[in-house]
Amino acid sequence: MKKTFVVLALLALYALVALPASAEPEKLKVGATAGPHAEILEFVKEGARDLGLDIEVVEFSDYIAPNAALDQGDLDANSYQHQFFLDTQNKDRGYHLVSIAKTAVCPMGFYSKKLKSIDELADGATVAVPNDPANVGRALVLLEQKGFIKLAEGVGYRASVLDVVENPKKLKLIEIEAPQLPRSLDDVDLGAVNVNYAVDAGLSPLEDALLIEDAATSPFANILVVREADKDRPALRKLVEAYQTDAVKTFMLERFKGAFVPAW
Repeated sequence: MKKTFVVLALLALYALVALPASAEPEKLKVGATAGPHAEILEFVKEGARDLGLDIEVVEFSDYIAPNAALDQGDLDANSYQHQFFLDTQNKDRGYHLVSIAKTAVCPMGFYSKKLKSIDELADGATVAVPNDPANVGRALVLLEQKGFIKLAEGVGYRASVLDVVENPKKLKLIEIEAPQLPRSLDDVDLGAVNVNYAVDAGLSPLEDALLIEDAATSPFANILVVREADKDRPALRKLVEAYQTDAVKTFMLERFKGAFVPAW
């Protein structure tokens, strides 16, 4: 009887050891600008559960706050920016933030409520561009590629309005905060709008943009960003795995009709 009791006790102990306790999912707070970036993350969130992640998507209404929140430790990662913008933020604000994966290319476009074609742009027209250093260069390069302006030699995507050395149409270039650009279209002849704000405002980059970046050649792939000290953290590597799936790729293409092009 005693022997039987010992065997049963050992079997019970073995069962406790052999059967793994269900692990609690690891929580991650991931920031994104409101609109498409946040919507994509909400879709990623569903698949991430299978990898043991519980993602909380934190939405922001501007481009500055998500990096500040990440640097301060209020977020584990963010998803909304490209490398040029991140480099500028790290330099200007002393952050130590790094990219761990590419997400999507979001081509910038110029839109108008007054023009039907970019070729209708008149001399002296008012053109709105983003006021942040990383995105104003994208807009100016697009204008240069169209032949409307000429930029100083070698500045490329790092250009500011001060780098415009030729302006034969005498365009009035005004800088506006990126989230306000869709609203500015009532007051200007032409405006450059980042794709997430364009989609959020009901604009279709493929149908409504009069001038748009070529997504296939754009160097502005968006990225998942984390603190440098966390770049090898296993949970954040799982976040990359959850994001870069065929399901997310299909969702992105079908939901945004080419406005967000997978970059992996």
